Amino acid sequence: MFADVIEENYQQGDVVWCHDYHLMFLPSLLKEKRPNTRVGWFLHTPFPSSETYRTMPSRSQLITAVLAADLVGFHTYDYARNFMSACTHILGLEGTLVGVQDQGRVTRIAAVILGVDRLDVIKGIPEKLLAFEKFLKDNPNWCDKVVLVQIAVPTRTEVPMYKKLARHVHEIVGQINGRFGKLTSVPVHFLDQSLDFNTLCALYAVADVALITSVMDGMNLVSYEFVACQASKKGFVGAAQSLGAGAILVNPWNITDVASSILYALDMPSEEREKRHNHNFMHVITHTCQKWAETFLSELDDTVAEAQLRTKQIPPQLQTELAVDRYRCSSNRMIILGFNETLTKPVNADGMADQVKQTELNLHPELEQPLKRLCDDPTSTVVIISGSQRCVLEKNFEDYNVWLAAEHGVFIRTTDKNWSQNLTNNIHTDWIASLKHVFEYFTTRTPRSYCELRETSIVWSYKYSDFEFGRRQANDLLNHLRNGPISNASVDIVQGERSVEVRVNGVSKGVGIHGILGQVIRDKDMKLPIDYVLCVGHFLPKDEDIYTLFDLELPATTAAPTHSSLGSPIDKQFPNRSEEETKADDHSGIASDSDNSCCPVNRNMTINASNMTSMLDLQGDNYLCAVGRQQSTAKYLLNSSADVVALLKKLAA
Repeated sequence: MFADVIEENYQQGDVVWCHDYHLMFLPSLLKEKRPNTRVGWFLHTPFPSSETYRTMPSRSQLITAVLAADLVGFHTYDYARNFMSACTHILGLEGTLVGVQDQGRVTRIAAVILGVDRLDVIKGIPEKLLAFEKFLKDNPNWCDKVVLVQIAVPTRTEVPMYKKLARHVHEIVGQINGRFGKLTSVPVHFLDQSLDFNTLCALYAVADVALITSVMDGMNLVSYEFVACQASKKGFVGAAQSLGAGAILVNPWNITDVASSILYALDMPSEEREKRHNHNFMHVITHTCQKWAETFLSELDDTVAEAQLRTKQIPPQLQTELAVDRYRCSSNRMIILGFNETLTKPVNADGMADQVKQTELNLHPELEQPLKRLCDDPTSTVVIISGSQRCVLEKNFEDYNVWLAAEHGVFIRTTDKNWSQNLTNNIHTDWIASLKHVFEYFTTRTPRSYCELRETSIVWSYKYSDFEFGRRQANDLLNHLRNGPISNASVDIVQGERSVEVRVNGVSKGVGIHGILGQVIRDKDMKLPIDYVLCVGHFLPKDEDIYTLFDLELPATTAAPTHSSLGSPIDKQFPNRSEEETKADDHSGIASDSDNSCCPVNRNMTINASNMTSMLDLQGDNYLCAVGRQQSTAKYLLNSSADVVALLKKLAA
């Protein structure tokens, strides 16, 4: 209903400011109708810890809807931190210093200040009264000198819990007045009513201390009103997060501590009182409601501007129909596909009961027939490139007329089912054995993580683990690797979104595909240049050199370097390669304890950068697509493997 009314009245440039938990779904509805609308959402109640929030049945939907806003505001930094923690634990999103990231889009999180007093279960009124009773008991000389005026504005009077609270408070007031009161005076004046603002200001002005003991609250407006009315008396107030430096901070659950603080406040020297008041007064002056609103709107403008800048680093969504039309008009196509999280079916980590099954990668069942049709098309060459081992790719694509590139392109299998090594330099893998126990140790201490041992790399993944705990373990692992026994080894340490991988130095998907491209041209005896390239994958930043390989619109300074006989960029990927090693290509191979007789080194094919470029006639219409990445150097973006399925089905049709 709110969204419909806003849609009727919205004009370009308007700001929509949504208030409180009742409208948590509204930001997403507004963004669906108008993605460029500036939307802010503010919560006027505490946001609970992530452990409490996770008990809600609709937890994911509510947080996702709120994250559609450009700016999300809370009373205090504690609540902002709780919200970001919930985003991490429930949605697995990354929290930053300024907000939460989701698919490259940042929702800014900020603390702002606003509140109201009422007779509520979170206001700590019983605790305040009990502390005042303790104060009178411990300091009988103050019994005739001090009066507590407690104003409790009635709220939710028909709710049983609030009726019970009112009875409990009245019982404590009667207990204190009966014990310490006299015929001529009572220590507690309890006003179970609201007062007009002039009367309230008069009470603020004559009071010596304002005592706020909320057990859970945002910001109490009483604190600001009290300080503003204390210009002559130099009073002060307890409001921990906003007026902390000028207030006496108390734990409302610690009655003895609060009682001692009351005495300290009443006996405070005038110099200290004035100093505290001045700090609080300046804070109030700079945080009036108008100033707060201006700050919120200013932050919203800054957030939108920052989002627009960040969006430039996020590829636009692939226009599927245009890509399909270009595919149909081309005559010699190359389709390069990643495997994990690209051609595989997504796994729900919450439903994983078998620790072993979650590590298995299987082709999405809806892709079996479309992929077969694409592979059997004589005008198309399909390449599957993955970090997985050869056995994993063979299991999934044994019956497909497809090129396979295992372990990021270190090993390739042609359509005639023969494997060969795609690198011409020696590959030393003796370091893997020394890391195996380290990775297994981190697997043991991180629930639902797993380790994968490959021929030229080793990977530890925590994609099914708690995100924050897994990230801390990953940082420990990275520190150990960078300062440990392989610190000087010729390896690359690659950090993924939820993984840590150590692989042979210089190995990447761009290097692998360059070598495969040369062999494809040679084996297929291509006469016509490749006029269509579709490259789709959920690649790590290190492996996104696969995109720049085909991006012929890059400046001349990024031209391909000198290449080896199989197209591996020697100068760039193997900077420590000596002249003797270059001349020793005829003796190259994998130097490890494993039997590699089934994987001979291919030394017969030769292709240089200029020849490869002449075999590409893309005319700027190469479709380089990142899958599910927040930021990418790819030209286009696909949100998930479901989008990949839809695209390949259309191509096959």
